[in-house]
Amino acid sequence: MDFPLSAQAGQAIARLEERGYEACVVGGCVRDALLGHIPHDWDIGTSALPEETMRCFAGCTVIETGVRHGTVTVVLDGEPLEITTYRVETGYTDGRHPDRVAFVGGWAAHLTRRAYTTNAMAYHPAGGLTDLFGGREDLAGGTIRCVGTPSGRLREDALRILRGLRFAACCGFSVEPDTVRAMRQEQGRLREIAAERVKGELDRLVVGRDAARVLREFSEVVGTVLPEIVPMRGFPQNNPHHCWDIWEHTLHAVEASEPDLLVRWAILFHDSGKALTYTEDENGVGHFRGHPAVSERLADRAMRRLRFDTDMRERVCRLVKLHDIPAENDPRFVRRWLNRLGEEDFRRLLQIKRADTLAQNPFYQPSRLELLRGLEETLRTVLRERDCFRMRDLAVNGNDLLAAGVPEGPAVGAALRFLLDNVIEGRLPNEKAALLDAFLGRRTEEK
Repeated sequence: MDFPLSAQAGQAIARLEERGYEACVVGGCVRDALLGHIPHDWDIGTSALPEETMRCFAGCTVIETGVRHGTVTVVLDGEPLEITTYRVETGYTDGRHPDRVAFVGGWAAHLTRRAYTTNAMAYHPAGGLTDLFGGREDLAGGTIRCVGTPSGRLREDALRILRGLRFAACCGFSVEPDTVRAMRQEQGRLREIAAERVKGELDRLVVGRDAARVLREFSEVVGTVLPEIVPMRGFPQNNPHHCWDIWEHTLHAVEASEPDLLVRWAILFHDSGKALTYTEDENGVGHFRGHPAVSERLADRAMRRLRFDTDMRERVCRLVKLHDIPAENDPRFVRRWLNRLGEEDFRRLLQIKRADTLAQNPFYQPSRLELLRGLEETLRTVLRERDCFRMRDLAVNGNDLLAAGVPEGPAVGAALRFLLDNVIEGRLPNEKAALLDAFLGRRTEEK
């Protein structure tokens, strides 16, 4: 079989075997290789104990990642390899950590500790594939299935529930019925999992190619760790611009968006405040006045709870807050928002508005999509012609203003902001002489 084993992983296996130990690659890297993907991480199982592994790789960079549980990380030619002693685990009192880890002599027992059949395979350059639980068949059938008894396996570490959903979303797989039942039965245990671990799985799930389908099928499971989505489920919008309830609208917007992490999180939260702001007029038409601000607060709460870093949290929340601003196909609008958001996040805002539109009533889509296409063309023109929308692009700087008589201190910044705002709005050309004349004229008037 044609298996894309990395040179470094092959070298590590060979070095361990030269010293009398067994070794093979195991887990997700085997799954990814069989799916035709180049694995990003190589995990190696070995009969060598951690101390023996470290001796085998003396002279290399060795990181004691988790020696207590049998794992060290070895860096060969710049590639980190996680090398773990064959082991079995028993007793998960806290629903995450095994009470006891026992090192075993062969990879067959080691593979039984894996949660899912598609991850419970091993590969050796000479011995080929070891597949004890039908993982290759499940890969071919696009199926997520637990190794052993599903409820028992998921009870050991509830994060495996989200990991299975992440596999389904990223690979386009379905979850077999017994495993689905166990996921739903054990979903309450997800509340006991550390926020950082939950976030790691959700990050990968929401950018999966089948994220919308998995979120639709398992919304009650995801809602256990993301309760902000629960009020959206089944909440009717009763508005002619919408043909779906809030949650279905959100999922259709996810489907219509690019798999960009900030975009997907912003879309997931963009209408989360609608259920809390819903009102009906005398004709029974639903309205959601002020929902972007409420959605922003819900997004902020969720992302703080899940331990998102500050930069990402603030950027996602900003996009949620701005998702409903009226779009204008006007260079001034483009320059204004490039200044406030930067090019990357302004493009994300346009992506969100496009996905939001594609998830609305088709009758209203053509004119809105045409406006967005025109706006994207205007953006290209503004960038191509190097329009000024940032302070550093302004034709004057602080030294120019000091030379013109502006006193040192906050007045310089205020003057530059005044000039930049006027250039962005098209009231002044971005030319040094014109800017200085305009500023000096303003100072004269103020006196």
